[in-house]
Amino acid sequence: MSITINIYYSGTNGNAKKFAEEMISSGIVDEIRAEECNLKYEYFFPMNDSETVLLIDSWENQQALDLHHESPMMLKIMSLREKYNLSMKVERYVTDESGIPDKDKEFIKE
Repeated sequence: MSITINIYYSGTNGNAKKFAEEMISSGIVDEIRAEECNLKYEYFFPMNDSETVLLIDSWENQQALDLHHESPMMLKIMSLREKYNLSMKVERYVTDESGIPDKDKEFIKE
């Protein structure tokens, strides 16, 4: 059962994008991606909101996510969030182990 967390970072004056750029340039993103059991750590920019960045963060299980939250890099992330004065909206999803239903597959082009 994998866990995906969508985090919408919002700020002003382009700060959300600056935050994501510094997360990447500082090497924090690479450190997180290298953590055992990290499945995805990617930033996206909503087309209708230039002051928000979406982070899609996926982990193999809750234990892996807990270990990530206890890691020293969380202090770095929190410090950067404060630096850029960002607010957050969080959504949490758990993978449906049964997969994509056949009825839905007809709408998917590979």
